[in-house]
Amino acid sequence: MLIKKGILFPVLGLTIFLVYLYFFVGIRELVEALQKTHPVYYSLAFMSLLLGATFYSLAWQHILGLLQIKSALHKTFSFVWIASFIDLVIPAESFSGELSKVYLMSKNSGEDMGKVAASVVSHRILTTATALIGTITALTILFLEYQTSQLVVYIMLLVTAISTTSLSLMCCLSLRPRITMKITTWIVRFLSFISRGHWELTHLKTEMEKALTTFHRGMRLLIEKPKNLVVPFLYSVIAFLFDLSISFLVLFSLGFPVSLSVVLIVYTIVDAVQAIPLGLPGEVGITDVAMATFYSLLGVPLGISASATILTRIITVWVKILGGYVAAQWTGITIQRGVGR
Repeated sequence: MLIKKGILFPVLGLTIFLVYLYFFVGIRELVEALQKTHPVYYSLAFMSLLLGATFYSLAWQHILGLLQIKSALHKTFSFVWIASFIDLVIPAESFSGELSKVYLMSKNSGEDMGKVAASVVSHRILTTATALIGTITALTILFLEYQTSQLVVYIMLLVTAISTTSLSLMCCLSLRPRITMKITTWIVRFLSFISRGHWELTHLKTEMEKALTTFHRGMRLLIEKPKNLVVPFLYSVIAFLFDLSISFLVLFSLGFPVSLSVVLIVYTIVDAVQAIPLGLPGEVGITDVAMATFYSLLGVPLGISASATILTRIITVWVKILGGYVAAQWTGITIQRGVGR
């Protein structure tokens, strides 16, 4: 039932984007552009998605190893796809997917959730840092090479500021046990207030404090030897480059090759906004419209920019939804078989 309700968000997004195409692009221009799609280059974009997910999984797998959490790579890869699926169908972009990874990996490995959360948060910090480097690079290129709308510049500055703040908050909460313990106390007090004493929260508080203790212990273990994080950081960079190449290959398949700087600027805007866990449905058409609009602002013809957006989103949204759903079903079957035995 949750999946059926959640799928409404991307479907609603598709409807909004179709309205945008009809009124602002023109169906004829769109169809003419789509007819020019080169299947070989477009298939390479699919390969980039798979390779990006593989290196993203390898980064997490390496961090799990550093924390002595045992998991087969195919399991880690599967949980990454399930998390992407959950992010796309539940209106809590990024936050819901990260929670699912903590839960699934904890169940799979038998490790404490706090320890697994340390692996997920540290992985998120590395990927956010990678994306921030890409955003700063894109902003620098924008200032040096383009005379574009002030709107693009302001949005890039806003994205950079939000990404920097998000990264700083994650690092601060990861390294300051006192702060997280205080937040836990506030949460329990708030729950106690709204329940008016009807809920027994002592056990919940004890479990949360236990999880936070193991979480911070895991984070300290990683920080004590920062050189060990070089490999997962490199994996994160490679994953970022493969994800970036999807848009580049899509435009190339449409017979409109552009500089990597254009793709980087648009990609970092869209990716950074989606990666911020604001609890908003990130796939409700705004992303599609923004991608097409920013491409056109950077000199890509509107018909090509709309076609590139459609073809890109097929890969980055609908293929991920399908792949994540299959991974979720397979994981469920595997768990049932294990229980049966």
